[in-house]
Amino acid sequence: MAEPRMERGGHTPKRVFINNTDSYASKHIAKFLSECELRPPAGPEGQTKTGDEEDGVVSLQNQRAEGAFQLVGTASDPPEEDRGFVMEDYRNLNKDELLSRLMDCDVVIYNVTQHADQVEEASWAVSALHDRISHFSGPKMFILISTVMTWACSKPVDPEDPELPFTDEMFRRRRAHRNFKQHIELEKRVVKMGKTNKNFPTYVVASGLQYGMGEQILHFFFKTSWLGQEKEIPVFGDGTNIVPMIHINDLASVIQNVIELQPKHHYLLAVDDSNSTMKDVVKAIASALGPGTVQKKPFEEAFLVQDWSVMEIDSLLVNLRMESAHLKAPFSVNWSCESGLVDNMALVVEEYRQTRGLLPVRLCVLGPPAVGKSTVCKQICQHYTLHHITLIDTITETISQLEETVQNADPDGDNDDSVAEAQEQLASLKASMERNGGILDEQQLVKVLKDKLTSNPCRNQGFVLDSFPKTYEQAKELFSAEEHDSEDGTSSYSKNITPEFVLCLDASDAFLKDRVMNLPERQVQEHNYGQEHFLRRLATYRESNMEDITVVNYFEELDISPLYLEITSSNEPDCLLLMQKIFHTVGKPRNYGPDIQEVEREQRRRAEVRMKREAMEQAEEESREAEEARQRAARWEEWTKGLEEARQQEEDLLEAQSVPMRNYLVEHVMPTLTQGLIECCTARPQDPVDFLAEFLLKNNPFNY
Repeated sequence: MAEPRMERGGHTPKRVFINNTDSYASKHIAKFLSECELRPPAGPEGQTKTGDEEDGVVSLQNQRAEGAFQLVGTASDPPEEDRGFVMEDYRNLNKDELLSRLMDCDVVIYNVTQHADQVEEASWAVSALHDRISHFSGPKMFILISTVMTWACSKPVDPEDPELPFTDEMFRRRRAHRNFKQHIELEKRVVKMGKTNKNFPTYVVASGLQYGMGEQILHFFFKTSWLGQEKEIPVFGDGTNIVPMIHINDLASVIQNVIELQPKHHYLLAVDDSNSTMKDVVKAIASALGPGTVQKKPFEEAFLVQDWSVMEIDSLLVNLRMESAHLKAPFSVNWSCESGLVDNMALVVEEYRQTRGLLPVRLCVLGPPAVGKSTVCKQICQHYTLHHITLIDTITETISQLEETVQNADPDGDNDDSVAEAQEQLASLKASMERNGGILDEQQLVKVLKDKLTSNPCRNQGFVLDSFPKTYEQAKELFSAEEHDSEDGTSSYSKNITPEFVLCLDASDAFLKDRVMNLPERQVQEHNYGQEHFLRRLATYRESNMEDITVVNYFEELDISPLYLEITSSNEPDCLLLMQKIFHTVGKPRNYGPDIQEVEREQRRRAEVRMKREAMEQAEEESREAEEARQRAARWEEWTKGLEEARQQEEDLLEAQSVPMRNYLVEHVMPTLTQGLIECCTARPQDPVDFLAEFLLKNNPFNY
């Protein structure tokens, strides 16, 4: 049973059903509608008792809003995030159960722009509702959110003027892309069924490619640019195709207007006013988030992008110039990006960052020489996927990039100004380094670092600034606000590059000297920790921190409280505790976690490591068993040999001990015994033993 609907100011909020509320488009449309407020109900054909009429539809401007929509809908999976904007989620319903839920709603919205399997369900739903019109307790509305791909193969409006756009009124001449035949048949069915009964108005809203609020189909370009791992962002195909688009919130606003106005036109194009090519769109994304350059690739390579379905690839390759005539007056669409994505890229990029939680983490690590700043910076960068900013690396990278720009200049290109600027900057840097013995003067040093911190990679992921600034004035100059950084023009610092966290490492002079003395010679040379130079740097650092105004004071003035960390040991457990404290202070990472492919690669890597470890353990076990067997055999052989020698010795001893006895018997006993036996054989007595005994007694040689 549907929950009872509360009335506000005499108006009952409409109960709105939308399918697949866990998909990108349906989720954001549902969220938008849940935050909308109902306006006074429209009369027949969109008219109200108040307001100016135009084309049978009353303008909604300046009307006081009352009430709210109640959103319900189907969902595929249990929610991974809070979806409080949906009152009820329906899962695994059969058709009878789903129809019962639809009958409880005032408005039924089916979005088929993302999932082709929803086309069949939408066709069934509109037919089933149409068959039960007689059971309606009141008017119901059916809205199909379709796609401009049902226009993809339409013949030009005027073959001699290809720039003439398609408009809503031309919907009868539209021809669908071969993969969207079902969509156009569904559109025709929906429009047809809305003409039979005024209690069941139906509308088709053909949506352009949707963008905004974290992105969906364009997410590949946004993510590739944001990660900064590619020097050029791919454009599939020649990039000259014009793709009709609309911000997802603008599409939701169109749906809101359809619900509240009930316009007389049953087929509407939902597209913004842009006519940007695909190359223009990708170029704008790359400039706002990434390297700023694009590269054309064969359209077949788009099928290698695992994030895209065939439907989405078709949508990216479509070439249509369209204009929505019905979304002008009397519609009151609260446009977010009426002029299109390219013109509103800053807004859309900020939505992308906020929606996906891709917020930069900015840190500054300060401390005396040899305290371990670089080691801490590297571990922070590894944990949070940040950029490690050091003076030497930044200067070297800047000079290298300027030299590359100058060397690779295109004589016939249109970038003469940028090449000339690069030449001028390069000459200035080299001249400064020559004047100062290979060191940049402070003004240019600050400029080079500021350019680095304002680069897209640092603005995307964030950075860890290592050992700079060293003075209050350097900090003030480095983080000072440009004119475009401050919305009201009153902020003295740039929020886009000023660190959120400042870590101040410190240790006693004795500890630092002992650490340097125990460093390998290679690290001493690498960090220029020669004894005199190190002691001079340490003394300079201590003196600078004894001044009235220090670099730490600058951050404190901005309400950025430094985290003071005392280093007392180089032991691994103490270092782990130090890093845990830093991670706890900074919080969780704010970037992309590993994607499916990365997870699979990591799982394969771990499996390979485990297999290698198990193989090594098995080999070690087999080797150990073989060694034990060899040792057992050796011990057995040794024991057997010893036993044989002992037996031989015993036999030899017995042999030696038996010689006197044998000699005695041979000499004294055997002759008498032999004679007695002969006599016994001759006499043949009845008792030979008694005879022999008497003979021996009589003839005993020792019987005196």
